[in-house]
Amino acid sequence: MRDRNRRSRLRRTRQVRSSNPSTSHDRWMITYADLITLLLIFFIMLYAMSRLDVNKYEDITSSLQTTFQNSNHILEGNEGITGDKPSPKHQNPNGIADQTDDNHNEASDFEKTETAHEAAFRAQEKELQQLLSQIEGYIEDNNLTDMIFVEDKPQGISITLSERFLFRSGDARLMDGSAPVLGQLASLFRDLSMNISIEGHTDNTPVINSSTYKDNWELSGARALSVLRYFMDEEGLEPDHFQYAGYADTRPAKDNSTEEGKQKNRRVEITVLRQLQE
Repeated sequence: MRDRNRRSRLRRTRQVRSSNPSTSHDRWMITYADLITLLLIFFIMLYAMSRLDVNKYEDITSSLQTTFQNSNHILEGNEGITGDKPSPKHQNPNGIADQTDDNHNEASDFEKTETAHEAAFRAQEKELQQLLSQIEGYIEDNNLTDMIFVEDKPQGISITLSERFLFRSGDARLMDGSAPVLGQLASLFRDLSMNISIEGHTDNTPVINSSTYKDNWELSGARALSVLRYFMDEEGLEPDHFQYAGYADTRPAKDNSTEEGKQKNRRVEITVLRQLQE
């Protein structure tokens, strides 16, 4: 009988244990959630302390002074509510405010510099577009579309002069008929503040043995120099804003396999350079 009662109690104990689950395996999630919440609060506090808003600081100071108006104020540098003299680090952080003012001044100076740069860029673009319009009008009025080509390129206003009215074949001396065009360009360049590049180009036909020039490199450079000399010696332009170079046949404008292409490659390009970027 006693063994029967013992077995009955064991069965009831097993039933109770089976009906009540053991310790939950998900309790770790509570600790994990608390950790994530604390980390979030920590980063929020770091962000809040990373920037000092002077206006908000003054608002808080004013509010605290109003609250403690019946006592000396710590923020004013007096004894305060506790009767203790506050240390300098507890007083109004004028150093931080002054630093903020300095940052504002630097930002203001930067904005002024940007504004001045933008104004200079706009003035330069206006001057370049006016130059482009004047040259286009001159070309149209004098029927020079086959001799002069003008284009607005990223590096500046490019003026391409054909060899046909500048030089004889294989020669770098300017022909008399080129003076009116070069004189007109000089009058437009006279008041410009930008640099001007003069480049000589040839086709791929080698120079003849009897030529004064050793090869197309010398010929292209000599032609660019002749145009530059005309601007300085005949028109009195200042040399400080000029530069020149010869590129022979290394930068063809057209295909050198045809006579028409070769003729277009024999040219002098004058570029009024952009000196400011947007």
